[in-house]
Amino acid sequence: MSDASTGLAELIRRVEGYIETPTQTLPEEVFLFISRISPLVNVDLLIQDDRGRTLLTWRSDRFFGPGWHVPGGIIRHKETAADRIRAVAKLELAASITFEPAPILVHESIRPDQRDRAHAISLLYRCRLASDLNELSQFTPGAPLPDQWQWHERCPENLIPEQRAYCPFIG
Repeated sequence: MSDASTGLAELIRRVEGYIETPTQTLPEEVFLFISRISPLVNVDLLIQDDRGRTLLTWRSDRFFGPGWHVPGGIIRHKETAADRIRAVAKLELAASITFEPAPILVHESIRPDQRDRAHAISLLYRCRLASDLNELSQFTPGAPLPDQWQWHERCPENLIPEQRAYCPFIG
């Protein structure tokens, strides 16, 4: 068997293991490969308070660069959108939320100049906090740090470009 065939067989074995146990983390190289051949479907959480402000978090990564963003996450194999919404709230905000059952917007983003994670179909859900936020993760004046949160009265100029379609909902 050639090295290429051995490598492919190993990759298939790893993917099969994930399919059998979907709660297991998908190896990054497999995830990135999948993102090159298929659109990713993700949920985004439009969390607003009684004053109409929108909760955004700071991100800075190799795929989207630095900027504020609506918290969200990619739906895993055999996972419902509702389960991913709850998981995003817990993982990104250490909070619980309530949400409307249907998305308020479906947005497709294609970035032809990017190899990995270049095509996404995003489902925007209207949400409300059902628990308090971790005050230690709140943005304080200065340069934002990854995963810090802040309430926004209007769409910030430095919202990541892939989410600019959400500006009419942010204020």
